[in-house]
Amino acid sequence: MSEQPNEVVIISANAEWRAVKEVLPEISLRASPFGEWFVYPTTAGTVIFFHGGWGKISAAAATQYIIDRWKPGLLINLGTCGGFSGFVELGTVLLVDRTRVYDILEQMGDSEAALEYYSTDLDLGWLPEPYPHPVQRAVLVSADRDLLTQDIPHLHERYGAVAADWESGAIAWTATRNHVRCLILRAVSDLVGGTGGEAYGNLDLYQARAREIMERLLKQLPDWLADIR
Repeated sequence: MSEQPNEVVIISANAEWRAVKEVLPEISLRASPFGEWFVYPTTAGTVIFFHGGWGKISAAAATQYIIDRWKPGLLINLGTCGGFSGFVELGTVLLVDRTRVYDILEQMGDSEAALEYYSTDLDLGWLPEPYPHPVQRAVLVSADRDLLTQDIPHLHERYGAVAADWESGAIAWTATRNHVRCLILRAVSDLVGGTGGEAYGNLDLYQARAREIMERLLKQLPDWLADIR
């Protein structure tokens, strides 16, 4: 590799990674302990794309692996998330400035302290404005499970969250602990509300929307990189 990329793009869900491979042509896949990765020359410079895997365990471990191996100046997470119906629109791209992990249950000590420990406020002061594409700055909450409808009022009232995923909390926390800048852009692929989740029991719907979202985010990525660089 003649150029050492300063940015690594981490992709989590299998459907998201599959879409990346379909959208980006002529890639040469390599293997890691977590999944595939490849080097790709965007119009704004060369970046590494890395499949970190789904869930907080894979996300945290893969993030640390990336940082230790490549020492990037910026870690970018592109992906999907489930939106809170009535609080965010389908397809909205969220620029995440805070992450909260909400599936921690501490019954021997201070539950609030445990939740706070894995909370991350992302400093985006280095990100030039105006942004190259429309985004909504937002709090994103993470758990190793899909969002339940009864979670939504509490999560919105407590954290101001409008969407949830499985990995952002772990990625943001690990990157911040290593003093690595982190840019999380996740688009709302499906909505969850009082009647349930529109993609629950409908994997084909999620996969189709994930394909559309990843194609859009990948097309926009060079513009973000150009502004940052």
